[in-house]
Amino acid sequence: MSWLTDGYQVFGPDPEIEGWLKTTGPAALAAAADPGHRATWLRHGGTWFAGVNVLDNDGSGRVAGGPSLAGAALRAAEAVSGPLPLDKGQVSIIYPGYPKQDLGESDASHRYRKARDAAHLDGLLPVGPDRRRMIKEPHGWILGLPVTECGPGTSALVVWAGSHEIMRARLGAVLAGYPEAVWSEVDLTDAYHAARREVFETCERIELPARPGEATLLHRLVLHGVAPWQEGAVAPPEGRAIIYFRPHLPGGPADWLRLP
Repeated sequence: MSWLTDGYQVFGPDPEIEGWLKTTGPAALAAAADPGHRATWLRHGGTWFAGVNVLDNDGSGRVAGGPSLAGAALRAAEAVSGPLPLDKGQVSIIYPGYPKQDLGESDASHRYRKARDAAHLDGLLPVGPDRRRMIKEPHGWILGLPVTECGPGTSALVVWAGSHEIMRARLGAVLAGYPEAVWSEVDLTDAYHAARREVFETCERIELPARPGEATLLHRLVLHGVAPWQEGAVAPPEGRAIIYFRPHLPGGPADWLRLP
């Protein structure tokens, strides 16, 4: 299995990541416990702490005097993208009962979150009052690093195997009609929705319940989401916590579409 052919790969357990987590894991949980962060980032009736960019790491992934992020997964990612400065990490935490319906969330959106794991493509953001999808965050890859040990049914990361090539083909067909200089302004909504439907019909849905010390590397174009929390599933009081890094590509949307 390879993240380039399947769209995902789980690495480890990795001693380099285990060492990194000794400092970074507690820092991530402390950031998630901060009242200001919780006021900003709690979603879905308090069952998801989105925690975008709340980890106070530097470009090497170093937190509070700890080590830089290293390991086989990062080396595999950088073999494709080249070295990239890491973004401030997302600390994503799922709690029992996920997903509850937020005030203001439509019934259709809530049904999609429960039935389709809120499947989405990172970097393709909703823009304007009509929420048209455009390439606004051309990530190089997505690296997930679990912080807490959780049992089965605790809202695992979900991927659709091979979906990255369907996304590449569908979105690339639209982008081919425009100069690369304006790709970040091209409306990809209809192609994206068509690609999602094709993925649901043709690609296998895979749950990835990774453990601390492991790393999950996702292709930037793979469709992914989070499974609903199952009744009776067991997790620590801190919930199912994962740190995610999504560094941006210097070549922008062109690299986003064309890199392996």
